Amino acid sequence: MIRPVLTEIGIFLIPFVAYALFLIASRNGVLEPESWPARVIARLAVVSLLLTIASLVILANFSGAPPGATYVPAHIENGTLVPGVEK
Repeated sequence: MIRPVLTEIGIFLIPFVAYALFLIASRNGVLEPESWPARVIARLAVVSLLLTIASLVILANFSGAPPGATYVPAHIENGTLVPGVEK
């Protein structure tokens, strides 16, 4: 469960990291308050939210088992371990 949460946090931070890299490349001060006006932060937050929502929609629609599939967990059958399968 922690991996999807960390993935979504990483996706949320992508625009902020890209802007910081832009500031580094343009030789502006990354830690200077003038480089991070409220308007820029608001736009970055909106883009971050859109990316996060899009990734959640894609994750919900295109991942996991197909509709109607049943997962049979790993089990021991005749003394051997049988891996889990989707039927």
